[in-house]
Amino acid sequence: MAAEASGRGAGDFLVRFLASGGFVSYIPARLTGFKKYTGSGLAGTVVALALAPFLPSDPLRYAAFCAAFLPFSVWIAGLAAKSYGVHDDPRIVIDEVIGYWLALAFMERTVFNMAAAFVLFRLLDTLKPWPIRLLDRKVGGGFGIIIDDALAGAEANLLTRLAALAFLKI
Repeated sequence: MAAEASGRGAGDFLVRFLASGGFVSYIPARLTGFKKYTGSGLAGTVVALALAPFLPSDPLRYAAFCAAFLPFSVWIAGLAAKSYGVHDDPRIVIDEVIGYWLALAFMERTVFNMAAAFVLFRLLDTLKPWPIRLLDRKVGGGFGIIIDDALAGAEANLLTRLAALAFLKI
């Protein structure tokens, strides 16, 4: 990892660190050797799950945090794509992080909600049903990297709420 960043500036190293979830996404990409479907998205979502307990619990603070993190993630994803020389390189997982955090938005952080949001987000992010697939294919730059995962997160949020109503009869 550090060798790959050698010859580049400290700023580039920081961008890759942030975009890759602390270089966690490098692990599955190295193991599989695939360019797509490396498992990096799953690793990025696990990072988001691990960080979830540290997010604001107050709904307004959570909304403000996500409202600030969303454009930050767009910026980092765009810089990382330029750094890697590939749009939506599998090592970029900051999109999974914001996507999962949006899947949890304004919900109590119960085991059911966190697990259901995780599974539903991963399914939607992997299968990319309409309009997620359309956004994934048509929108470029950092915004394009982030927007499909943000929408998958929003859809996972709604589906998690429906699942909680159906299974927990809240």
